[in-house]
Amino acid sequence: MVVQDVLVIGSGIAGLSYALKIANQYPEAKIKIVTKGNEDETNTKYAQGGVAVVTDFIQDSFEKHIEDTLIAGDGSCKLAAVEVVVKEAPERIKEIVDWGVRFDKNPEGLYDLGREGGHTENRIVHHKDITGREIERAMLETIKKITNVEILTHHFVVDLITEHHLGLDLKDEVTCYGAYILDIESQTIIRQLSKVTLLATGGVGHVYKNTTNPIIATGDGIGLAIRAGASVSRMQFIQFHPTAFYSEFDGQLFLISEAVRGFGAKLRTKDGNLFMHKYDEREELASRDILARAIDNEMKLRGDDYVYIDCRHLDQEKFLEHFPNIYKKCKIEGYDMFTELVPVVPASHYLCGGIDADLDGKTSIENLFAVGECSNSGLHGANRLASNSLLEAMVFGHRSAVKSVQLLQKNEFKINNHQFPEWNAEGTQLQDELVLISYFRKQMQAMMSELVGIVRSNSRLIMAQKRIIEIEKMVKEIYDFSVISPKLLELRNLVNVAQLIIEQSIAQQENKGTFYNKDL
Repeated sequence: MVVQDVLVIGSGIAGLSYALKIANQYPEAKIKIVTKGNEDETNTKYAQGGVAVVTDFIQDSFEKHIEDTLIAGDGSCKLAAVEVVVKEAPERIKEIVDWGVRFDKNPEGLYDLGREGGHTENRIVHHKDITGREIERAMLETIKKITNVEILTHHFVVDLITEHHLGLDLKDEVTCYGAYILDIESQTIIRQLSKVTLLATGGVGHVYKNTTNPIIATGDGIGLAIRAGASVSRMQFIQFHPTAFYSEFDGQLFLISEAVRGFGAKLRTKDGNLFMHKYDEREELASRDILARAIDNEMKLRGDDYVYIDCRHLDQEKFLEHFPNIYKKCKIEGYDMFTELVPVVPASHYLCGGIDADLDGKTSIENLFAVGECSNSGLHGANRLASNSLLEAMVFGHRSAVKSVQLLQKNEFKINNHQFPEWNAEGTQLQDELVLISYFRKQMQAMMSELVGIVRSNSRLIMAQKRIIEIEKMVKEIYDFSVISPKLLELRNLVNVAQLIIEQSIAQQENKGTFYNKDL
């Protein structure tokens, strides 16, 4: 029986920082990272704006960053989590710089600090408009130099291993003992036992038709946690990014960063009129929830499919210094940002809730940690402050690693007391066609977009609940009798996540942050 010390599910900034810390603090640990795609295909890679951190203690302060986070979270943040993240931020930034991350600097050699919606000071460190990609690059290069870390690409986690797989009737404590993992290339399912397991699987963007998230963001970690019986909460708080590049096609939309509005871009209706002054005194620098609802409302009032972002008045040389890739992408799509208005639309962007985790990343399941967007650390409350997410992953990746090392050194695991079964695929068969999986995925995404979107209502939520129960029943039937495939696993996770979003939206009886029900 091969037992891993640490199993990391996900290869973004949360999983990599956690693995790096354990490898450095406890070199004898055997660490395995699994990811269902390529090692760099993560939510981290697509994070454009940067990392919020106080570096200028003359103009800025921890207190200001804390206050901005609390205001954005609309009274729902966990204060202890906010304080931990903000105050530990400088040390975590120093570490990733030591790992090779290159943040932009000004002529004086200081960080070129940007500002985004909801921030009262310039405090965003960044690498052009591809900060996440730069962080992912540096961390992967660093981790590949460490001999006790193994990365398995194209491996999809099917389920977490718990006492449920021993046939025990559990009433109290549940423990995680690793996971069953599908090797996509060989089509075999591995029983990977592990003393400590981390979920760092990113977001749930593809629950909706349009999202800024990469195609891999299908709520896999949260689906795993739900089925294992972990506490998962605040799933009703979905942040929609106000300015994704408009496309007639569903799927991942290109993100026009928050920092572009921080740089001075304005929003206009299709007939060219400014409108944000009607909704918030901060106008384009209001928080994302306010902007997304304002754009949604203007589109509905006019029957339009999009609004415009206007960059024509901005300093072109400085704009290209900060946003070369955004400019290039818009040019490829047929829009010159210096001479034309660019169409944008809100799109599903970030989950503010998730798997409940304490200040050390521990979940309600023993020996199971959760970090990053799949977790509910309490940092974001009802609405995420821009550029706090990469920071959250670094801070709690560090804290979870410290706690995991303590557990490993105590070595009080019961894993060898049990005989967990190998995966049983008896009675399943290959599907002749995948059309049903695609059909139910599209059905669920359309339903969530139309009934559980930016603005919700009681009647729409009840309708969505009835429909998701029907879809879940049919997906379960397909799953029970089919040979497992990545598309089927993604659908299963998406449906589990959608159910919880709907249930917790119905239970939410107050409009806060990203959650807005017009009947409340």
